[in-house]
Amino acid sequence: MFQSLTLILSLAAFFGYINHRFFKLPTSIGLMIMALITSGIMVVIQETNHELFVTVCQVVEDINFKEVLLDVMLSGLLFAGALHTNLRELLTEKKSIISFATLGVLISTIVIAGLLYFGLQLFNYPIDFIYCMLFGALISPTDPIAVLAIFKEAKVNKSLELKISGESLFNDGVGVVVFLTIYMIAKEGSSHFELSETLKLFAEETIGGLVYGLALGYLGYRMLKSVEDAPKIEVLITVAMAMGGYTLASFIHVSGPLAMVVAGLFMGSKLESSVFSEKSKQHIDLFWELLDELLNAVLFVLIGLEVLILTFEYSFLWSGILAIVVVLIGRVISVYIPLSVIKVPNKQKTAAVMIWGGLRGGISVALALSISTELPEREFLVFITYTVVVFSIIFQGLTVKKLVQRLGLTEGS
Repeated sequence: MFQSLTLILSLAAFFGYINHRFFKLPTSIGLMIMALITSGIMVVIQETNHELFVTVCQVVEDINFKEVLLDVMLSGLLFAGALHTNLRELLTEKKSIISFATLGVLISTIVIAGLLYFGLQLFNYPIDFIYCMLFGALISPTDPIAVLAIFKEAKVNKSLELKISGESLFNDGVGVVVFLTIYMIAKEGSSHFELSETLKLFAEETIGGLVYGLALGYLGYRMLKSVEDAPKIEVLITVAMAMGGYTLASFIHVSGPLAMVVAGLFMGSKLESSVFSEKSKQHIDLFWELLDELLNAVLFVLIGLEVLILTFEYSFLWSGILAIVVVLIGRVISVYIPLSVIKVPNKQKTAAVMIWGGLRGGISVALALSISTELPEREFLVFITYTVVVFSIIFQGLTVKKLVQRLGLTEGS
């Protein structure tokens, strides 16, 4: 594991250097594109150097993308993203964020599932509707890591940025509950589904995660306040909050991602105030900014290399293209319905950016990889999920800045 992570970190550093010197792409996208190119080269040369190809594939498998992201990296990425988000400004968009993070996810899941089911019938690749629902659930939540990383460079105006980043930070709780519920039905059958249990799970995951995150943030704040003259210790306390707090969340059955978002927002709001010294703020901000960049670099390189261990069939390729279209249609509908009941300036322009800026990322891939190999459509779901994520990050990620500029929704406009 150590050797594999060392190789990934080295690749991330090398790709980052090449991108900065020559390609000048947004860092996350540049790293992923180069990792994809590297994967493509490995596939091409496997006939002449099969041993090297097998070795690289083994490195990618040893890392276990699902565990590395969901169990190790996600806590730091979400905490860092929330820490640098202004809570007061976020609260001004609370109605929009709640609508998109709940109603939007549910609408998207159902629409995507229905369209994919009928679309696959036309392609003569019929699968059970429950697997279409499973795909809808794992692909519907926008990815906070991808969104925050790419919109940071798009310089979108504050109101719209808050809507999109807030939605991506909070929709994981709903998305994970919907995914787990449908996954349970797919594994055990609809006879095991109970509405009361589902509502209980939702309450534990979401409400429990929000309360736990608030308590964690307050505890961390009090501890930081008591050692205000030791900035390095303060940084260590925030690391313990993110890593230890996230691990504890799984033991008490609450949403770790939601807890990290709330704890990060709480700590960020305190750091913005005059409670802490400038030295403390600088130490904490700099540490989490650097860690955020490092984890993002590793994540996007891993996404690019993950293609090496996908199961490929030509029928999967056409289904992946269909999935891209279906997910975009689902995004259109899930954005327009909540917007129709919310007062938003420049509604059409806002909708356009939210639709195209609703990026999917590593979390969707990790959820797809968490599906048991015992399910017959597992490899199919993993492949089409990966196809949508690659399209989303590269094509949508590269063009969203131009769309924002064209619509006049940049900062100060």
